[in-house]
Amino acid sequence: MTVTAPKGFRSASIPVGLKSTGKPDLALVVNDGPERASAAVFTSNRAQANPILWSRSAIAGGAAHAIVLNSGGANCFTGDFGYATTRLTAEAVAREIGSDDAARILVCSTGLIGTGDQTFRDKIVGGVPALVAALAADDRTAASAILTTDSVEKTVVHHGDGWTIGAIAKGAGMLAPGLATMLVVITTDARLDDAALDRSLRAATSASFDRLDSDGCMSTNDQVTLLASGASGVAPEEADFAAALAAVCDSLAAQLQADAEGSSHDIDIEVRGAASVADALEVGRSVARNNLFKAAIFGNDPNWGRVLAAIGTTEAAFDPYSVDVAFNGVRLCHAGAPDRPVEECDLTPRRTHVEIDLFAGNETATIRTNDLTHEYVHENSAYSS
Repeated sequence: MTVTAPKGFRSASIPVGLKSTGKPDLALVVNDGPERASAAVFTSNRAQANPILWSRSAIAGGAAHAIVLNSGGANCFTGDFGYATTRLTAEAVAREIGSDDAARILVCSTGLIGTGDQTFRDKIVGGVPALVAALAADDRTAASAILTTDSVEKTVVHHGDGWTIGAIAKGAGMLAPGLATMLVVITTDARLDDAALDRSLRAATSASFDRLDSDGCMSTNDQVTLLASGASGVAPEEADFAAALAAVCDSLAAQLQADAEGSSHDIDIEVRGAASVADALEVGRSVARNNLFKAAIFGNDPNWGRVLAAIGTTEAAFDPYSVDVAFNGVRLCHAGAPDRPVEECDLTPRRTHVEIDLFAGNETATIRTNDLTHEYVHENSAYSS
């Protein structure tokens, strides 16, 4: 179990025909209480899908009762008709689960932008009764229903002292920072209020999902949602819960990195000796988004010169001629000059660690990214077909 591992939750998924494969493409997670607290973070892309617009308003108006998610269509840039589809979906779920307010139903969609016609609406809204009928406290299927180009499910369960966190995620492309970088549903049976959940979630996402920068492309549909049922009866210290939530989000971010479209290397760019965390993040992100660097890693070439060229475009405080760069534990550049022979560095393993020491302070941060491969280009050139 994942999102139903904590007490007080049921979930389900069914196929409604949005995916040509016939696999499940509509999922629902319901918080049965006895308490209902919630928090969410959303994409910071100014171009936002109709479900994001709906859910932003819903989460601001009170604790969420349930969240319904579909794959196979983003319902983004589909106009007033698309927003009405989101509203009708929430109303259908509210009616079927006995909620008194459709505005307490969050909605998420993922898939191709521009998808959301009458057929799309009919399949989703018409499928809600069967979806609700399938709800179960031991459901294990919701994680698969939200996948698009993903090759594997992303799940994690954490057991605290008398309370539990469960989570599912999807994401394989368009992974770049913006409060959240994918669809994620996190549940807990801990007793915490909305404010504590919001603080914990924002801290967790800033140190995990916001530091996943696979391809520099930010989605229109990203949402991370946290629901708390209080069903354990245990109220943990906020710091303890926040630490556990951070670990859950970090695990999901690593799983998303490992499943990035077409990648052959998982690259952790660790920036040390920065004057500030912001500087460390800026430097790490400049490398993660550098196509020359990413192509070199694909070719198993530890081209440290491309690292220095990338970080030189930032406004971070450091002297480029004092920087050290190491690949997989082999320092190839010292003080902005060649150090050990590149032949001593092996980049054939999938896991790749790049360490950059700026010698400008005491702060550190790590950005997760991937290499740029032929498969990535092919997959994204054929995605809409």
